[in-house]
Amino acid sequence: MRILDQYILKRFLTNFFSSFVILMFIFIFQTIWLFIDDLAGKGLDLIIIGKFLFYLMPNLTEKVLPLTVLLSSIITFGAFAENYEFAAMKASGISLQRAMLTLIVFVSLLGVVTFYFANTVIPISEQKIYNLRRNIVDLKPAAVISEGVFSDFEGRSIKVDRKFGENDRFLENVVIHEKSNLSKNVTVIKARTGELVSEEGNDIIQLILQDGHYYHDVMDKSGANDKNYPFAQAAFDTYTLNIALPDNMEDLEADRDVQTDKMKNVSRLMTDIDSIHTHNTQLASAFSKSISSRLGAFPARDTVEKAEKPDAQRAAEIRAGIEKAVTRDRPASDSLPGAKIVAKAPDRELSGPDLLTAFKAFERGQLLDMTRNSVRNILNTVRGKREELELSYKRYNLHILSLHKKFALGLSCIILFFVGAPLGAIIRKGGLGLPMVVAIVLFLTYYFIGVFSGNYAKEGNIHPVLGAWLPTMIMLPLGIWLTQRATRDRGLMSFGYILDVIREFFGKWARNKKSPAT
Repeated sequence: MRILDQYILKRFLTNFFSSFVILMFIFIFQTIWLFIDDLAGKGLDLIIIGKFLFYLMPNLTEKVLPLTVLLSSIITFGAFAENYEFAAMKASGISLQRAMLTLIVFVSLLGVVTFYFANTVIPISEQKIYNLRRNIVDLKPAAVISEGVFSDFEGRSIKVDRKFGENDRFLENVVIHEKSNLSKNVTVIKARTGELVSEEGNDIIQLILQDGHYYHDVMDKSGANDKNYPFAQAAFDTYTLNIALPDNMEDLEADRDVQTDKMKNVSRLMTDIDSIHTHNTQLASAFSKSISSRLGAFPARDTVEKAEKPDAQRAAEIRAGIEKAVTRDRPASDSLPGAKIVAKAPDRELSGPDLLTAFKAFERGQLLDMTRNSVRNILNTVRGKREELELSYKRYNLHILSLHKKFALGLSCIILFFVGAPLGAIIRKGGLGLPMVVAIVLFLTYYFIGVFSGNYAKEGNIHPVLGAWLPTMIMLPLGIWLTQRATRDRGLMSFGYILDVIREFFGKWARNKKSPAT
């Protein structure tokens, strides 16, 4: 390696690691503010808090690393241009591309390492941080109860006005809702004060309530008195609730069998994407067949039977299907007990309003009522199934998005280097002043584009592949344009060139207008 390459690489690495440390501390403190309610005053020791922050660092690296590459490249090449070191390189016959060659190799290797990091380390850290947060909630019950809002706690909804005392064990103005097996709110408990009591090695937490009332709706099993709403009410001085914790909660880092898209590597994501796609297809197909059968439509023919049947045969099937559906679904006639209403198939093919002429007047009314009820029931079924299908397809989109984001993260480091290096050579300013401002503006643009495209991809408004690659695709032409301008020693914006183009355009227009007259 030449002395110049060693010098450029050393300067870049110095700025890279110093920027990485500074930005990581900034993001860590920002994260602490986000999770301060989960950590502060919960009786957690410093080791658990340290593990919590340590497991968050790989996830933060996904944001810090592209910004570090952008900032360090702007600072390095801005300092070279500010100190006229680039002028000396060009005087010696060394172009900008040759000066960037060593760093291009380094950033390419960094992109590969970043992909490996996103594929192996980040999924493990996501699993660890999820387990730690959930287990903190179970071992430190006061951590899950928030003041002024209802919080889910071991199958109950609890709201308190204030928490105080050691580890927030004392509660004030407690309201508890308990649901039945049918997810109905049948029990309400109100108390003036409460206390959470737990012992080491005991898997039972006691919630001791003082000075309150107990309300319970009495459900009539026979269903004979549906219009009556009996309930039981009692006042108490002391009421104790025993809440059992799961058996595997002795360790704050105990693993839970939960797998989200962020907790999977590339091979697992590809496998699950195929599985989810197959499941969604089968779910939609089964629902479509169910609706078709409820509508009385003919099922789709098997793919083996490709040949279309003649129109006359299909018309006969439709007429026979109408007769069979009416015979099966209509109730017995009042005048003929046990008889079935059968529509006589007309000699000619009927459709639309003419089809009703095959029935008697009272039968037409019954048929229309039955049709309205059937359509109403089907619409309700479709509305209920739509939410399930939307969640399933959203999960499918999230897996595709996570898969491509792993590749896009590694490439983004390379693209942002080609944005920052020529930009630093153009603005000719080193240090942490102007380069920091420019880097933050560019990174926020890149980051917010990624956030918006990711949200659109999750909802299915755009393809998940486009949602993952859109920020990188936008930064790529910007990097090419800045590299070209820095190579030609042009500024960021050349207004003189724009004026020359406008002047030349109007000059040609004036000459073309004048030539016919001559």
